[in-house]
Amino acid sequence: MSDLKCCVVSCDRPLDSAYWEAQYEAKTTGWDLGQVSPPIKAYMDTVDNKKSRILIPGCGNSYEAEYLLKQGFSNITVIDIAPTPVGVLKEKFKKNPNIQIVLGDFFEHQGKYDLIIEQTFFCALPPTMRQKYVWKMHQLLAEEGILAGLLFNRMFESGPPFGGSKEEYEKHFAAAFDFTKMNISENSITPRANSELFIELNKNSQVGVNLYELEGITCTDCMETITKKILAIDGVLNVSISSNYAEVLIVSKNEIETDILKDVITCDEKYTIKKIKN
Repeated sequence: MSDLKCCVVSCDRPLDSAYWEAQYEAKTTGWDLGQVSPPIKAYMDTVDNKKSRILIPGCGNSYEAEYLLKQGFSNITVIDIAPTPVGVLKEKFKKNPNIQIVLGDFFEHQGKYDLIIEQTFFCALPPTMRQKYVWKMHQLLAEEGILAGLLFNRMFESGPPFGGSKEEYEKHFAAAFDFTKMNISENSITPRANSELFIELNKNSQVGVNLYELEGITCTDCMETITKKILAIDGVLNVSISSNYAEVLIVSKNEIETDILKDVITCDEKYTIKKIKN
């Protein structure tokens, strides 16, 4: 599979702070448009509440945040794992009280936001982290919160960036979010025309979204068997297992007790499951 090949080729090195810092130092930042992406700018122009709590993860040079500040938004948080862009932004906005600039790991970040803007962050993460991404986004969004922005609608031979498809994304986000939009972007920049999906996903606050560590699964057949068994549990709405079989995202009407999950997967004694805490 092309996405698995992507992961094998490109994820043998950690995409950590040192990796991203090296890209900024070498100025190999081809993802940086030098401006707000047109589809995101058009969306931000529709947001009326200037006091909305807005988060931009993997912010980089964050033209989006600069644009929002110019439009009068007063509660913006941006986060990046690389020191260089964070340092630049802290200097640039040192006298502006309407923006909080965080150096750190998005997956350790805490807070509640009305809107999270997705611009190049999802595609910069290894595909093995997509379940964790859905879990964390659901956790950070306030009730009725929105995740909006762009995802690639194409594959890459290697990455980052890493691609995907609408069908894949729908499976990951199903039940945890209500889909307002997930369509081909009509106003992408020319080099990305027809290769981006614009998404607007509303948090489903009526469900529990939990992430678990998995051990013992080694193949697609095992993954499908476990997925079907967990889906058969009363109240479970969606199950998504990571491409390296290490984590499973479970969306349910009520949280499923870990003991129940353990009983369900005991079809093979090598399978284990453990909840990941927030």
